Amino acid sequence: MKNIFLFLCVLLLNISCSEKRKAVIGETEFQQKLNAEYKDASTSPLKAKDLKTFEGLDFFPVDNTYRVNATFTTTPNSPVFKMPTTKERTPEYKLFGIATFTLKGKEFSLEVYQNQELMNQEEYRNYLFLPFTDETNGFASYGGGRYIDLKIPTGNTIEIDFNKSYNPYCAYNDKYSCPIPPRVNFLKTEINAGIKAFEKH
Repeated sequence: MKNIFLFLCVLLLNISCSEKRKAVIGETEFQQKLNAEYKDASTSPLKAKDLKTFEGLDFFPVDNTYRVNATFTTTPNSPVFKMPTTKERTPEYKLFGIATFTLKGKEFSLEVYQNQELMNQEEYRNYLFLPFTDETNGFASYGGGRYIDLKIPTGNTIEIDFNKSYNPYCAYNDKYSCPIPPRVNFLKTEINAGIKAFEKH
């Protein structure tokens, strides 16, 4: 009898742990981390009504075709400029470098930026910002473009994983001020990777 009771306790504990593991969904660690952030009311950009029904963000299937090694050319003499946002705020950025890569047989270049305020914080000292737009915007992905977080590379190459692209907070809540991807960072192709458009309720 004790053995049966012990077995049932272990079984219930395993079921409980399994349900907790399922609470945060995602195909990759990046997706799981983003879903956990958006599910937590203290860190989520979602409006209260959207948070109530939130189960997880919608992503394109992970596709390694969209993980590219780009040649990275730094631009140390670039001037500081104010990047336009969806509101009056104009944070200061600097063009840190240009990433050139081949995707599905075509060559592309994207400008990579460094936030001048964040670079003074230890946590973000090596942080680089890659905002971009592509031909999925306004259809499968958010109309205002998407972002990718990068780190300053040690050499002259940098990995860009479009599977890790995410939406500006403005895609979920218009109270936020979000940098607008410069026109030069438009990719004349469909980037069917990373996060998809969010359906608001």
